[in-house]
Amino acid sequence: MADALSKCGSKRSFVQAVCLAVSGVNHPTDQQRILGWLRDIFPSHVRLYVRNDAVAALASGTMGKVHGCVLIAGTGSIAYGFTEDGKEARAAGAGPVLGDWGSGYGIAAHGLTAVVRAHDGRGPSTMLTSSILQTLGLSSTEALIGWTYADFPWARIAALVPVVVTCAEAGDEVANKILLDSVQELASSVKAVVERLGLCGEDGKSAFPLVMVGGVLEANRRRWDIGKEVMNCISICFSGVIPIRPKVEPAVGAGWLAWNFLMKECDKG
Repeated sequence: MADALSKCGSKRSFVQAVCLAVSGVNHPTDQQRILGWLRDIFPSHVRLYVRNDAVAALASGTMGKVHGCVLIAGTGSIAYGFTEDGKEARAAGAGPVLGDWGSGYGIAAHGLTAVVRAHDGRGPSTMLTSSILQTLGLSSTEALIGWTYADFPWARIAALVPVVVTCAEAGDEVANKILLDSVQELASSVKAVVERLGLCGEDGKSAFPLVMVGGVLEANRRRWDIGKEVMNCISICFSGVIPIRPKVEPAVGAGWLAWNFLMKECDKG
């Protein structure tokens, strides 16, 4: 925040509102802890707002309006939705251990599993074996097992998603099934949120925005476009869905949120 203020030639005393969108903020106690920290940084006149980072991702596609659903699919995945009267719901986003299988980590982990299964004779042979080993500079599946457990940041494994997509585009059935399963997982997360909040209306045809964010939804836009396939699945159930791919970063969404929240408070006052 200090760097942003410096680059635009401003000072903390000039700020009117701050919106901090943070991963893992899902409870009022989390919000209060961060609000207390922000209050020590900014003057007392500054309005402060703390939200989950998914809210900023949604806002990046709706110009700050907190309504509709956002699907994030990067290293992890989550679907988050809001009604215009303030109700909210989420699906997935519980991390790789608890099954964000439509995420980059989920796709890549299934790819690694397919290689091991093929090696053992428990699964069909797959182009993923040679492609992943070549990408990582490894000589054997045994070496791949060692690579997997040597260091365990989720992003390190998720970085193999393009390999899975490339193999699927080349006609590998195993890789293709992994991507098809991921599409179903991501679509089911959105469907769960939309139905719980009734965003589609009683007839299932009401219009609502679906903001789509994250590298998985943009992976290898050639014959295999994951984002497009997810939209195809969702639109079958909800004809009113309006897909939005933001042209700005979620940080800009947070800025819009701060402005809109401030304007609402001023209108009330």
